[in-house]
Amino acid sequence: MTTRVPPERRRRRPTRSGVLLSEELIVQTALRLIGEHGPEALSVRRLGAALGCDPTALYRYFHDTDDLVLAVADRIIGDAMDGFVPGDDWVASLREMALRVRAGYLAHPRAAALAAHRVTRRSSEIRAVDMGIGLLLSAGFAPAAAARLYLAFIDTVLSHAAADAAFQALPRPQREADQRAWRDVYQDLDPSTYPALTAVRRELPGMADGSFEEAVELLLEALAARASRKTAAGGVGAVSG
Repeated sequence: MTTRVPPERRRRRPTRSGVLLSEELIVQTALRLIGEHGPEALSVRRLGAALGCDPTALYRYFHDTDDLVLAVADRIIGDAMDGFVPGDDWVASLREMALRVRAGYLAHPRAAALAAHRVTRRSSEIRAVDMGIGLLLSAGFAPAAAARLYLAFIDTVLSHAAADAAFQALPRPQREADQRAWRDVYQDLDPSTYPALTAVRRELPGMADGSFEEAVELLLEALAARASRKTAAGGVGAVSG
């Protein structure tokens, strides 16, 4: 079954409350409902009530709620990549892409749980993948290596960004309790039982800050080193892996 509704079924129509129904409005409303009530709020019934329309009207724009989930995921990507233009420095450009993805997930932490593991098959995702692979091709990686390494890059970025978003979506008392644990519980451990943790005790409060940027930098350093090593050995365009 196709995942897109034919254009003739996506004509902009006013709801009974006078609002002009559109794919964009439905996605925006879905994001708001998820942000306010969590992923379980994404139902045709609740969307219809929020939009002031018969729930069946939504099927003119989306085949089902999963089709809508993919549109929501693509909207997050699109907002994150809005205005992004890759520069001459491929490492710096990949770093900016990573930071934008994380910012997009943190802007919609509850929706991120629905988006991180999906392939949207839509324009924003396609453009982002094209730019990311293009940056690795510009670094001299062969096509097969560029595709494979982009997957490693984006999987790392999405996994860490989703983890940060999931933490942000926790109720405030739980977030604060987890953050305090590094300052309290981990400071009073028995040195004879936990010698390594005792040795780095003063550094442990920093664990509350997460590891997104560190993980991205490690990956970018590895990619840059591989590109330099392979290019030096075989010339530009010879980076096969």
